[in-house]
Amino acid sequence: MIERTAVIAAAAGLHARPAAAFAYAAAELPVPVEIAKASAPELSVQADSLLGVMSLDVAQGDRVVLRATGAGAEQSLETLVQLLEAWQ
Repeated sequence: MIERTAVIAAAAGLHARPAAAFAYAAAELPVPVEIAKASAPELSVQADSLLGVMSLDVAQGDRVVLRATGAGAEQSLETLVQLLEAWQ
């Protein structure tokens, strides 16, 4: 299992529009990805679940942990980390 950490850049955190865009991007990846707050990594949800992502209550500046396994996992996580850290 590959794991990456990202810091949320979006001013709204992962709520509404950013969460929807993130979940959509995760659904397009070749491997399933889990996301959790770094402060509670055991409470992970599927990254392609809009309601799951929003339930994490992630705010701007929070750290999240992304996990994936399989062919393409490393590139998939890199794509999502860049997305999370680039939003304004």
